[in-house]
Amino acid sequence: MPRIDDYKLARDLGNQSLSGKDPQLLSKYSKADIQANERGENFLILPFLGRFIHITWPDLAFSYQDSKDEIPIQQQVLMLHYLHGSFSSTGAAPTGEWISFQDVPEGRFYMDAFTRRAKDPLIKGFGHQPERMVELASKIYNISSLDYGDFSVIVNALPLVPVALVMWEGDDEFPPEGNILFDRNISGILSAEDIAWLAGMVVYPLIGMGKK
Repeated sequence: MPRIDDYKLARDLGNQSLSGKDPQLLSKYSKADIQANERGENFLILPFLGRFIHITWPDLAFSYQDSKDEIPIQQQVLMLHYLHGSFSSTGAAPTGEWISFQDVPEGRFYMDAFTRRAKDPLIKGFGHQPERMVELASKIYNISSLDYGDFSVIVNALPLVPVALVMWEGDDEFPPEGNILFDRNISGILSAEDIAWLAGMVVYPLIGMGKK
């Protein structure tokens, strides 16, 4: 389990990876909106998991646009990696081709973490009420429809990163099953470790809402 110092180091490295980048190009490739305050200082507005994140430039301080809640450092690191990956891939657009986690480069190496962090909790939380997954996702995320499995939904986690949640209903012979799919473009934007973290970030708020 990573320690807070590991995340702080990852955040520092993420900041360094963006140092010197043209903010206009970064905005273009990441699909983040770029604006300037009254002092002429640039900042980015990045949609992330149904909320808008305010990112100052060039010091890269993160805050929610709609609240003073602190953004978890794991999410800050993920967004830094997204900004760097989208810049490096010159804004690799979604292809419409869905792949499983094991098809992501080095996905097999992080498969246990992905399964434990995201896939198993999704099945445990919604296997017996898959329609509830779609209902809750529509309340907190920017979603679109997907005709896959028995119940499915596309969560637009980041501008270039759609994530598909898919559930199959069980029957007398087979238990419920589920999976989390990704557009093939994600391989050029985020690492397998980042993708595993992102999947958990998508799933856990839904589970939390489902328990209320």
